[in-house]
Amino acid sequence: MDHMDKQHPQILLTASEMGEADKAAVQAGVPAMELMAAAGKAVADAVLERWSRCRVLVLCGPGNNGGDGFVVAQFLLSAGWPVRLAFWGSVETLSAEAAYFYQAWQGEIEAFATDLLDQTDLVIDAMFGAGLTRSLEGKPRDMVDAIIKRKMPVCAIDVPSGVDGTTGAAFGLVAPAELTVTFFRKKPGHLLFPGRGLCGKLVVADIGIPAPVLDELNLHTWENSPELWYREYPWPRLDGHKFHRGHAVVFGGENMTGASRLTARAAMRMGAGLVTLAVPIKVWAIYATAMTCVMVTKLEQSQEAEDFEELLLDPRHNAIVVGPGAGLAGFERIRTRKIVLAALATNRPTVLDADGLSAFADDPKILFEAINGPCVMTPHEGEFARLFPDINEEHAGDKLRRARLAAKLSAAVVILKGADTVIASPDGRAIINSNAPADLATGGSGDVLAGFIVGLLAQGFEPFYAAAAAVWMHGEAACEVGAGLIAEDLPDHLPKVLTAFKKQYYTD
Repeated sequence: MDHMDKQHPQILLTASEMGEADKAAVQAGVPAMELMAAAGKAVADAVLERWSRCRVLVLCGPGNNGGDGFVVAQFLLSAGWPVRLAFWGSVETLSAEAAYFYQAWQGEIEAFATDLLDQTDLVIDAMFGAGLTRSLEGKPRDMVDAIIKRKMPVCAIDVPSGVDGTTGAAFGLVAPAELTVTFFRKKPGHLLFPGRGLCGKLVVADIGIPAPVLDELNLHTWENSPELWYREYPWPRLDGHKFHRGHAVVFGGENMTGASRLTARAAMRMGAGLVTLAVPIKVWAIYATAMTCVMVTKLEQSQEAEDFEELLLDPRHNAIVVGPGAGLAGFERIRTRKIVLAALATNRPTVLDADGLSAFADDPKILFEAINGPCVMTPHEGEFARLFPDINEEHAGDKLRRARLAAKLSAAVVILKGADTVIASPDGRAIINSNAPADLATGGSGDVLAGFIVGLLAQGFEPFYAAAAAVWMHGEAACEVGAGLIAEDLPDHLPKVLTAFKKQYYTD
């Protein structure tokens, strides 16, 4: 995993890590004054590019975020824009560089007052940066409240004030930005909701921090991108055959027969050489008549779990998925648990989704103790809350931390699904996905994702990478479909995604 280095453009920095990077840059010989000047100029340039000349109000807070604001104000004033600057804080507590640019401002410095908005077309939010961990109070809160009520356009510096740059949490009132300009690297809060929804368009500006300063930091969070995992991708071999590409086994339930069929089809589309659907004998005909490229095998009604175990005695069955449509009603819950435990007992790569997770809601410890081999779990928020109630309650506003703790506790790669899906490894690495469109919120899309993952696992892809690649391709396939998407569209649009991916990244 050498390519997932700390200098990578996809690396994400928490607020405190960004502070360390700033300090390291200064120690490496980049003056703090130059960093602040570059940051302010980057924001001003972004404003000049997006908006035509208009009346600007720059709201500066007491920290370096406010210091950046002083620089922005001066640049825009020099460009001939009508600019007013309001400052909330004490000059005596400003950093040396912020105090310098405070003194360099060539206009009047006004106090915070909501009537300043009466002569304003655009607000520059330089009040508080990414490290804020509490709600705004007093005049800053009144100002944000007025901005929200007037629906004024906002350009935020680093993050909209009130957003936690590390978790994406919003503390109290936050004025949504049309444009947010951050520096050097993105932060998790730019990708995690609700922060992501409050940032508007995000611009990442280079302000002269040398990338090698990151080598000394303990960084382990990335934004999902093929750049992270394409080198390990299991490309088909010209001299290979279907057995080189693995044989995935999917368990199918009795009632929701469509779920596991979606999973099986998705596994085939992702490149698994063979896929077998193992289903109860009473519904075998339903599955068999609906599937063509997927093999369907019968599980005798009186000994379904035993038959499934026997199926797994064949070592060629090298990846397993249990959960989609498996069933939780009455005896089905017991059977689903047995099937899951049989899969995990093989120590082969296993994907657990949907009912395969919820079957253990009353005693998750049994599930976690059974995980001794490669395993990927794909809970949505409801399933996560049932499996990890303590983690969910203690860290309710921190999705990234919840996913990491769950991965560590369960010893599985955890994909905590949503618009801001987090993929977390037991070793602490985490990837946040950002390419999924809203159209994916439809029944069956998670079953397809499980199939994409098991298809990659069958081909020998390492679980953390397989999870990240599958989530990214899931999002790309959804973007290919666009409006009106239904789950069965996703496998059939995957070839376009794979073709484009291969064209860009494959080298033989």
